[in-house]
Amino acid sequence: MGTLNEGSLHAALKEHYAQPGDDFEVPLDGFVIDIMRDRSGPAELLIEIQTSSFASMGSKLDRVLESHRVLLVHPIAVITVLERDGKRRKSPKRGSLLSIFDELVSMPTLLDHPNLTLDVVLVNATKRQEHDAKVRRGRGGWRTVDRRLDDIVETRRFGGVDDLASLLPAKLPAQFTTKDLADAMACRRDVAQQIAYCFRAAAIFDQIDRTRAGIIYRRTD
Repeated sequence: MGTLNEGSLHAALKEHYAQPGDDFEVPLDGFVIDIMRDRSGPAELLIEIQTSSFASMGSKLDRVLESHRVLLVHPIAVITVLERDGKRRKSPKRGSLLSIFDELVSMPTLLDHPNLTLDVVLVNATKRQEHDAKVRRGRGGWRTVDRRLDDIVETRRFGGVDDLASLLPAKLPAQFTTKDLADAMACRRDVAQQIAYCFRAAAIFDQIDRTRAGIIYRRTD
């Protein structure tokens, strides 16, 4: 958690979240915390800006959450502009709130912890890339050297798995497959599979059967 070698996107989000009186880059239990608010006070809060994958931070986060409240901030780029050799073009890849499940599959019960709150920040960003002859096993390609925040589109705060479940459609069949879920949420089936995996781990979904059409789920509430 936390690194002094931060990129432009990380730095911009840290500035966005900072308030007067906050401490920055605070060593704690062998880690570096981006922002510590009300240090050692009754309202102490650790704010961690995570612009990369959640996969590498599980054990670290577990240790800090034992005795501290943590606000985990994760940006998702809705629109990305690629900047190469001074030229700019929009990337065909677009993110959404549902993109958060791509990270949550590495720790699907993350939001079960009472000390954790998650902010998903939808942003427009510029990705600066340089050509590198060494990437792609020597075939050459474009390497990202920095990401810049262009603007913040929306911030959604999730205080637990029930908040996350608010992303589910109201009209979902009593029993459903990931294809049904994908149709109801207007997303790709692989995204629906990520959602189902996370909600099954968080006890929002039950697996009740397996057929040729796939695994059959139902909501537990």
